Amino acid sequence: MPATTPRPARHRGFVSRWVLRLAAALAAMVLLTSGVGHAMVDSVAGAVRRVDPFQGLRDRPDAGRGLNILLIGTDSREGLTEEQRRRYHVGDVGCHCADAVMLLHLSESRDRMTVVSLPRDTYAKLPAHDLVLSEGHHEGHADKLNAALSHGGPPLMVRTVESLTGLRVDHYLEVDFGSFVRAVDEVGGVEVCSTEPLKDDHSGLDIPAGRTMLDGVGALSYVRARHLDGGSDVHRMERQQEFLAAFLDRAINDRVLFNPARLGGTVDALVDSVAADPGFGAEEMLELASLLREFDPANVEFGSVPLADDAREVEGLGSTVIWDRPESDRLFGALRLDEPPPALTDAGPAGAAPAPSRSQADC
Repeated sequence: MPATTPRPARHRGFVSRWVLRLAAALAAMVLLTSGVGHAMVDSVAGAVRRVDPFQGLRDRPDAGRGLNILLIGTDSREGLTEEQRRRYHVGDVGCHCADAVMLLHLSESRDRMTVVSLPRDTYAKLPAHDLVLSEGHHEGHADKLNAALSHGGPPLMVRTVESLTGLRVDHYLEVDFGSFVRAVDEVGGVEVCSTEPLKDDHSGLDIPAGRTMLDGVGALSYVRARHLDGGSDVHRMERQQEFLAAFLDRAINDRVLFNPARLGGTVDALVDSVAADPGFGAEEMLELASLLREFDPANVEFGSVPLADDAREVEGLGSTVIWDRPESDRLFGALRLDEPPPALTDAGPAGAAPAPSRSQADC
């Protein structure tokens, strides 16, 4: 692949309204540290599907300071009926690909959180691996980041992310967007805002400009839509971030997280959609809940890895996303040393025009 000439860096650090909601939602989980909460967490931890993303991994990065959690949103059809597949516009063939990839770093002092989105179309070198969906072996080869999950499962995804970032992944969480539909319905739907009509026949998305209340099926169409904004992976990533903000806002404003009776249904729905590594159990959940009780929202940052090109055509792969290596190395180097990261960019390559805003603040 031709060498990339980095564009001048353009970073905009931010702690947006939705990040404040995120911290508030996490802090609300303090109820888990009560007697009832302990029982609920034990039950949840026992029900979560377990995967081993560290199986057979060798030559991993040295453990840095702080805690790194890899968050994966998958595009899986497993367990869906034929009627559900039609309603969800997901088709018959599932690739178990990664629709969303985020790396969460919690500082060693547990007073600072950084969440970095890694575009699924990132150009990456996949290490040699055995195929998980069929028999066979692949030597190392170039591909998009999201293909790591379908080619070699969670272990290959972890290896690829560790290779790209130089960070050691401590925990792995995977969320199936198809199962997430029920959780959205449990909170009564989620409101999103768009400054223009959004229509994508492939995902089934069709909403007008302004505010729209999405049920579970509509929400799935919203986070899966790829044929908008010229098919930009970065803009799609922004919509996923905004939807998470809206989901948390709904849960907080409707008191779902503070109502044990209502929380049970939402938790059950979320558990159905989650897989985690064996080490992320009840004790770890309770520790995080306790730590986040007094967490300062001003110490949360959320952004995208710095990019040099968000639409580089590569033969055999199509449009790929190219990282700005000097700037991304600075970012992940700081996280490895557990230092405050350089100001995060919202999304998009340096010098690129920002995407049309669809934040709740614009409605």
